[in-house]
Order: sequence, then structure tokens, then C-alpha cells
Amino acid sequence: MKSSLVRILHRIHFYAGVLVAPFLLIAAVTGALYALAPSIENVVYRHELHTDSVGVTQSLADQIGAAQKARPDLQVSAVRPPAESGDTTQVLFADPTLGDSERLAVFVDPVTLDTRGELPVYGSSNALPMRQWLDRLHRDLHLGEPGRLYSELAASWLWVIVLAGLGIWFVRTRKARRRVGAGRARTVHRHAVIGVWISVGLVFLSATGLTWSTYAGQNVSDLRTALSWTTPATDTSLSGAAPTSGGGEHAGHGAPAVSGDTSGAVAQVDAAVALARSVGIDSGIEVTLPAEADTAYTVTEVRRPWQFSPDTVAVDPASDRVVSENRFADWPIAAQASNLAIALHMGLLFGVANQVVLFLLAAALVVMIVLGYRAWWQRRNRRAPAAGGLRAAPWPVSVGLIVVAIAVGWFVPLLGWPLLVFVLVDVVSTFVRSRRDGSPSRASGTVECGEDVDAGVPPHALVRD
Repeated sequence: MKSSLVRILHRIHFYAGVLVAPFLLIAAVTGALYALAPSIENVVYRHELHTDSVGVTQSLADQIGAAQKARPDLQVSAVRPPAESGDTTQVLFADPTLGDSERLAVFVDPVTLDTRGELPVYGSSNALPMRQWLDRLHRDLHLGEPGRLYSELAASWLWVIVLAGLGIWFVRTRKARRRVGAGRARTVHRHAVIGVWISVGLVFLSATGLTWSTYAGQNVSDLRTALSWTTPATDTSLSGAAPTSGGGEHAGHGAPAVSGDTSGAVAQVDAAVALARSVGIDSGIEVTLPAEADTAYTVTEVRRPWQFSPDTVAVDPASDRVVSENRFADWPIAAQASNLAIALHMGLLFGVANQVVLFLLAAALVVMIVLGYRAWWQRRNRRAPAAGGLRAAPWPVSVGLIVVAIAVGWFVPLLGWPLLVFVLVDVVSTFVRSRRDGSPSRASGTVECGEDVDAGVPPHALVRD
């Protein structure tokens, strides 16, 4: 049974590696660039994000007023006060000329009330244009929805390739422990060693990346909704109406709907912030202004480095009360884990250290892919590894593998459909080859555990002492 399972792992690793690796290579290169974007952003947009002014900080209402003078044609939707001394205030406007999840930020010096520029920002992290461009490059290659298929394909197959590779490595390390040879053996060894060291990180990136995807991502959202694992919504109604669903960590990333006049709300924004701070919302925050008469201010702790518990409160300064609290500690565990995992994937959870680790992980993936292709090219026989593993396995194992493949393929469609194509191509090519050679030996021959069936390289060539 072991030999049949090893043969199956070899087939999966070979087909997926050769055919999906180009998409993984693109995702790794663009991901490496995006990983460093938050830090680069602080340098590129230093004038807008920071100020050297020293003195008394003006009221938040006056800062919003200064931004409104710069853009009197737009409606204020929210404001982000300075998180630290030397930061500017970001006054956020709902701009109908911008795309989904985009807002216009006017940057105001909190001491002098000078406006230091305006830029579109994207998502809950307020990504500025450079980071947004890199984000789209990583997500869809600037090709729109069709381009998202490339990243979903890469995320769908990455964990499969990694687990199959780990299975092969585990069998080989138990089979023999001798010194590595030269040539292709050394290339395969380096490919395997890098893969083992970064395997946990790659599986993590694959799992979290799928939450952004079109098809598998929707299935993940549906599953979380069915199991009540979604992020709770904040009740902002002053009349006691029930809040709508909060959705997932990818929901609500754009400007809130602004259907009324927020000019009256600006006057009480400082009181709203004071109320929020009185109940512990004292980190970097975003204040959403109420657009309706019966709606409260929403004060949310935004994603920042080392911020593990983003809380939200709804406050009504007119009555000096906290309308509702949405504490991270009260979220379902799955929602908490998802929030932190997404921040980690984006390089925001641990700041610069997080970004450096992501960059090195992506760079290591690039090297591993190149070594994998090099090892394939160094083979004298570049055909696929031996087939027949599924037929050789005991029927309960074969049925179990087929059932699991169907279930996972249904939940992750861009894994399921390519897998079906791989199987069909494999069956046809094996049949044609056996008819041409006049013998089914290659398709059904036995393989000892640990044998390098796809290369003719002995197991001792893959693991050091």
C-alpha cells in the first residue's frame, strides 16, 4: 500500500508542480513586492502621512473643516485621527468617481490645519495608490475579475503540492540517510530542503489566500455564515433596530453608504472620540460619521502592527452614552482567527518583522520553483512518474481518496476542475503509451517505498546524514 500511495503522491506533485508552478511563480514574485509595500508606502508618501509641526493639536472638528475647504464638493464619511505624534489626520470622503472600496483621503496637519495633499485610499487598511497597485498586481494582474482566476488557481493548488512533497520527503528520509550526490540529485535535495522549511508558511498562505478568491472564497463565506462564525455587526441604531450581518473580514472595506448630510455630525466628533476613549478604544481609530438622524457614531480600532484585538463601539455624544460595544473578545473563535490570519497574510500584524518574513517566504518559494523546474529539465526521461498507484492501492483506500478528492474539488473548484483534467489526461496518455509500447509495465509496475520513481535517483541522493 505504501508504494501505491508514494506513486500517487509523485503523480500529484509532478503534474501540479509542472503545470501550476508558473502561476505560483507569479503569485510569489508579486506577493514579495506587496509584502514590503506598507513600509515602502511610509517613505513614498511621507509628505502626506507625516508632519514635523510641533504645538497644540487642534480639535478634530476643525481639522475636518480644513479638509472640507479643500474638497467642498464631497461628503465626509469618516476620519482617522493621528495614531502617533507626527502623523497627519486622514479625513475620508465618499467620492462617486472612485472604484469599489475606495475613498478620497485629505491629509491635514493637526497642528497647523494645513492640508498636505489628497489621495485615494483602498480597503480597511487605507492602502495608498502604490500599495493598491501592488495589491491588484498580486490579486488579479490588473486584469479584473478574469485575472483573479490565476491567483485562485495558485492558492488552490499550493497546499496540495506542499503536502504531496512532504509525503515524498517523509518516506525518503525514513528509507535512507546518506550523503547527497551531485547533479540532479543535489538539485532535488535543495528543492526538498527548502520546501520542508517553508511548508507551514506556504500552507498558511494558501489557506488565507483562498478567503479572497472568487469561488472557494464564496464557499468559505457560506460555510462561516452557516456555522455562525462571521464577524458580529455593530449595532448603530439609536431606535433599537437590529444590526445587519457583519460579514467576514473582507466585508465593509469601502466607504460607508452616505445618504444624508453629515455636516451636523462634524460638530460633535470630538465628543464622540472622547466617549470611545472612555471605554478603552484608545488605539489608532477610525470614526464613521452618522449619515442618518437615528444612527450613532462608529469608532473602530484600525489594523495596526501588534494590534491583536480590534474593538468597535457605537456612541451617541448627544445623550452622552455608549450605544453598543463590539469587542473582539466576544467574537466567535473562528472569526478571531480569521481576522488575525488575514492581518498576518497582509504583513500588518507584526509590522516590519511580518513584512520581512513574508518577503523571505515568497523569495524562498521562487527559488524552490526554479529548482523544481531545473530538476525536471535535468532528467534524461522527462515523462511523468509511474502510474497505477490508485489501482494498486487497497480498494477502501482508493475509494476514500476519490471521495475526498470529489469533496475538496467541489469546495475548491479551481482545484477540482484541473484535477479532473489531470486525471483524464493521465488516463489517456497512459493508455496510449501502453498500447504503443505493447506492455503496461510502466503503468502498473511495482514501486518500493522511497524509490525516486520519477527520476531514477536513489533515495540516498536526497537526504544528508
